[in-house]
Amino acid sequence: MLLTRAEMTFDFGGARLHPVGDRPLLAFLLNQFLYGEVAANQIGEWLYEAPDLESARFLARQAVEELQHVDNFMRIMGFLNIEPRPAHPLVRFLVTGMKGASWPEHVGLIMAAGEGMVLMALYGLIDALDHAESVEILKRAARQEERHVEFGELQTARIVQGRPALQRRLLGLSLVSLWATRRLSAAMARRLRGDSPILSQLPAFARAVADSHELRLRRMGLLDRPLTALPVSRQLLLVAEAYGGKALAALASIVVRPLRALGILPRRRLTDTYLADPGLRAAPPSPPSAAP
Repeated sequence: MLLTRAEMTFDFGGARLHPVGDRPLLAFLLNQFLYGEVAANQIGEWLYEAPDLESARFLARQAVEELQHVDNFMRIMGFLNIEPRPAHPLVRFLVTGMKGASWPEHVGLIMAAGEGMVLMALYGLIDALDHAESVEILKRAARQEERHVEFGELQTARIVQGRPALQRRLLGLSLVSLWATRRLSAAMARRLRGDSPILSQLPAFARAVADSHELRLRRMGLLDRPLTALPVSRQLLLVAEAYGGKALAALASIVVRPLRALGILPRRRLTDTYLADPGLRAAPPSPPSAAP
């Protein structure tokens, strides 16, 4: 990954999440994770849109892993006597509302940025939760999430090279996800009252998540300076440009969709490109051995 575990670790100062005393907070957190893992299976839509066979294989494996994560979080919730509940509206917006409309948006916003923030939250839960069996399950899930994030990072860094308009669009949409993440922390502080040492540190943790997200944007090549050095007016312009581009794309699809249904302007999918795929050319078949 472009960030190390240390760069994605928040110091809770020894504070622990206790299965009984912190059950309301744990119930909130685990239900957000559960929604995210269920929604993560939207990646199945991208199997047919994958740019190459290697990406398609990765997504197929990831889809299986995300379903395993659903089962894992249900196991943990069973351990802690927590019932499945609806996710917070801001989480639904971050996971489903920010759903990518193109391959660059999927790998940049969902896999690199979105799963990167989820991974940092997983690390926090691993470090703080006082329940050994649940922590072991979370550690296995985190190793898989690390692979997902790394794939998204590498794909994004490669795709945006020499494409300033795409860089601006992904940055503008990423700024929206940052805003929503900060709002989520404030909403949690209002909703979850109590004297938990962990709860009191949520605002600082949200700032740390935002800082790690910003660092990832810089290392992927989407941001060339600290966000504090980017004027608010410029940030708003980037967001407006990003959503303006999405609106134009949506309007264009209204015209293009019936043409594609008629076989005109067909979308290029993996079935159209696989014969030129490097994965098919990398290992030519060996000639048959001669009969003895």
